[in-house]
This record gives sequence, C-alpha cells and structure tokens, in this order.
Amino acid sequence: MRWTHMHLTTLSRSPAGMILAIALSAAGFTLRAADAPPVSPPPAAQPAPVVNPTPVQVENSVVKVFATMRYPDMMKPWTKQAPTEATGTGIVIEGKRILTNAHVVLYASQVQVQANQAGDKLSATVVAIAPGIDLAVLKLDDESFFETHAPLARATVLPEIKDTVLAYGFPAGGNSLSITKGIISRIEFMPYNFPVWGLRIQIDAAINPGNSGGPALVGDKMIGVAFSHLGNADNIGYIIPCEEVDLFLADVASGVYDGKPAMFDDLQTLENDALRAYLKLDKSVQGIVVHEPFHNTPDYPLKKWDVITKIADTPVDDQGMIKLPGTYLRVRFQYLIQKKAANGHIPLTVFRAGKFVTVDLPVSSDRPLVMRDLHGSYPPYFVFGPLVFSTATMQYAGGFGSNAGLMNMLSFAHSPLITRRSDPPAFDGEELVIVSSPFFPHKLSKGYSNPMSQVVKSVNGTPIKNLHHLVEVLRDSTAEFLAFEFDNRGGETPVVRRREALEATEEILGDNGVRAQGSPDTMAVWNEKRAVK
Repeated sequence: MRWTHMHLTTLSRSPAGMILAIALSAAGFTLRAADAPPVSPPPAAQPAPVVNPTPVQVENSVVKVFATMRYPDMMKPWTKQAPTEATGTGIVIEGKRILTNAHVVLYASQVQVQANQAGDKLSATVVAIAPGIDLAVLKLDDESFFETHAPLARATVLPEIKDTVLAYGFPAGGNSLSITKGIISRIEFMPYNFPVWGLRIQIDAAINPGNSGGPALVGDKMIGVAFSHLGNADNIGYIIPCEEVDLFLADVASGVYDGKPAMFDDLQTLENDALRAYLKLDKSVQGIVVHEPFHNTPDYPLKKWDVITKIADTPVDDQGMIKLPGTYLRVRFQYLIQKKAANGHIPLTVFRAGKFVTVDLPVSSDRPLVMRDLHGSYPPYFVFGPLVFSTATMQYAGGFGSNAGLMNMLSFAHSPLITRRSDPPAFDGEELVIVSSPFFPHKLSKGYSNPMSQVVKSVNGTPIKNLHHLVEVLRDSTAEFLAFEFDNRGGETPVVRRREALEATEEILGDNGVRAQGSPDTMAVWNEKRAVK
C-alpha cells in the first residue's frame, strides 16, 4: 500500500515554573512565600484564576482563511497559472498573529480571514512560511481584531494515546465552524515535505479539505494543527503537534526561517543476525548502521558500517529508535537532532573497528540537490529566439508523475531529469538547465523536433553549469552559429544563426504575449555587459 497525503484546502485539485508548581502540588506540597503567614491572602493579592476556555472562547479564536493562489506555470515560466480560490482555517496565537498551514497560503496573491459567525473579511499578509513543516504565520492589516479574539493556549506536553480530541475547522460541506471528535491514535516521527521530518499525531476525528490549519484540542489546550489526511483511507487524519509549532515560531522570531536541522546519511537496521556477525558485534552493541555516509570526504565524521549507538546521551536501538523520556513512546532517533543540535552539530557515539568513538556530526536544514525546491518562489527563465530555458526543479520534475508517456521517453533517453533526480550538485552552483517549453512558432525552428524537457549539455562545446552561465555564454558569444547539445541519448542538436536569433527574440516575445525576455535575475546577467556583436 502506498501512503499519500492530500493538502486539505478546497482546491478542486486536487512555560517551566508552572510545570514545577503543578508537580509539587500533585505531590501534596503547598507553595507560598517563606515569610508569609499561614492564612489566605487578601483578595487583591490573589493570582488570577485559571479559567478553562469554554467552547465559545475556543471558537472565537478560530478563523476561516480565504486565499487567492497564483501558482507557477512550470511549462510557461514567464507567466503564472490562472487564479485559484482556496479556503482553510487559522488560529489566533500570541503576538497578534494567526497560525495556519503553509499550503493554505503558499503562492497566495491575496489572503483574507473571517472570524466565526462574522460577516467581514479582513486583509492579511503572510509574514513567515515554512513549506517543509507546513506552517505559516499571518498578520492582519487591522490589529484591533485581536482586542476581541484572544490567542488559544497551546499544550506544553504531548497528548496521550487514546486521549479524546476535538478538531475545529471550516471544511467543505458548509460555511460555519465544524467540530469533530475522536481520539489520539498514534504519535510518530515521520516525513513531512521533503526533506523535512517531524513529530506527527494521528487522530481518527474527521479531517477534510478546509480543516487545514485548524486547531485540535485535548481538554482545554490546543495540542496541534490539522494539516492532512491519508488518502483513500477512513478516519486517518494528521496533526502537527505544538512541539513542532513552537520550534517553528522560535525560528521565525528573528524574521528569517532557518529550518530544522537534520542528518541525511543512508542508514539500515541492525536486526539481522548475519549482519551482526559480519560486523563482528556482540549482543551488547545496539544501534543503527551507516549504510552510506552523506559525504565520502576523509574529514566527514561518519564512515560506512559505523554503528550509531547513542545520539547525545540517549541509546539507540537496533531499529534506530529511542524512548521518549517520561513516556512509553518510541520514535526515530533523528527526532533528538531538533532537540539537541547546537551550532549546527550533534554528538553521536558510534561503534567502529571494535571500539566506541564519539563524533560531532554536522547537521543542516537543507539537503542540497541538483534539482532544487522552489520553496514558494517562481522559476527563473530566459528566452533566446524560439527557445525558452529554465532551471530543473523538484516541482518541474514532479509534473512527470501524471504523464507516463513522458516518463518513459525520458527514461529511454537516459535524461538527467530521471537519472539525477536525487543527486547532490556535482560542483558548487550546478543546476540542470532545461528547455522548459515547446519551440515558439518561428522559421528558426523549422525542421527541428520539440526539445521540451531536454537538459542543455553544452553550447558550441562549452559545458553549461547553470542558467546564469548559459545566459553569459549566449551574451558573450561572437560565433555565427550556436549549436545546442542536449544531455540524452538520441535526439537532435538545434543550430541557429546567433544574429537571427537575437533579432527575432523581440518579435517572438510580442507575438506570444511574453512581457519580459527573462526573469529579473537572468536579465541582470544578460544586461551586465551586453553588446551586440
């Protein structure tokens, strides 16, 4: 069975003192000042009572989010797709902010929020977004809204399995606030959006499109944010726990989202007896095996066949799992990276060549790939004659999944879009430059086959490093002819007269309604020292 996540919008497509006080109170202690008389303080000195929020108070902190999306058009990078209307849910949090899912407002050109049972929509701005962990923060143009809509309190500990949970949101099927009830089914450390992992709570309360960004409550506290459900399955919904929310909010407090640290080494379990014998391990050694280090350089701290036995001071078992302190939960050991990493490193204990060794592993929030993620930006492009060049991205390659014919063609041609999809850059700055679109209609392309989705290997024998490099080569060339070699089996090598292509570009742009020859970054390169020669 393959597990898939659905984004839940209406898109048709698709605190430590308090803890201590509570603990002492539970043990039978009464806390008061050392010199205070054993009498009740006067009313004026009493602390404000803790009042559990009523359903009405909770509902007052939940808003409906309206977004107008302008997604990139990967095949026409000079434009955007037609506007798409979407709705989701948001939660009032501290700092006069609203928390929601990233996918509710990603690529939004307009965002509005509406309180429960209110008639007005208020304009909002996305001030922080993390597509990887699927969280975003909104600010309102009119902050007087928060005078009557208090933030919702968040839990400081994970819920228990079988706890009763209520999910609030504005799903499809109606306009008013919906509340569904269920239980906490399980808590795991799982993938979110590549390459991000995080804690994830599964619930059986109904979550449907439009619930995205809504709160889930156990008792009087929010325990997380609804973000998805398992496609083709009943009563399996997922919550981003408050622990992940707090990490995100702490990160964006600086104004910049840095991301969650992680390790990207390939690992395998140590459950097989033959594997243990092969590695000459006695029963006292437990841990997870390094199948392939993320880097093979001599100075990289992990080596092939290392057995990671501890992360920080916590033992790792033969399945790569650890026990969460104070619970019976077991989660993947990588969970501790986001808790224990400091200054970009995490301490590990490994068993290597018959002895235990302590290493300091570098961790990062980003896994570099030759085909990068757009992270909510629009693809760069450059038009030269009838050709449109862009950068291969995860979003571009992701579009092949629904086109079996194109996948087969690219596989047969041994295209780097297939063979290098998970590769890191071979050198700093490497990108795959593609012809993102079919030829624009023009006599310059007469007799040539459609080069769409082919990777540019070289121009006149000069290997192309990235899109900016391609623009430089085209800008600086004095050759009469330009030959574009593609990185694949078979196919053709289109050749154009350089001056004819230069002269035809403006005409082609006008005929096809393209407002700019390139994206701002490529045009900066093109105009840097451009001279028609």
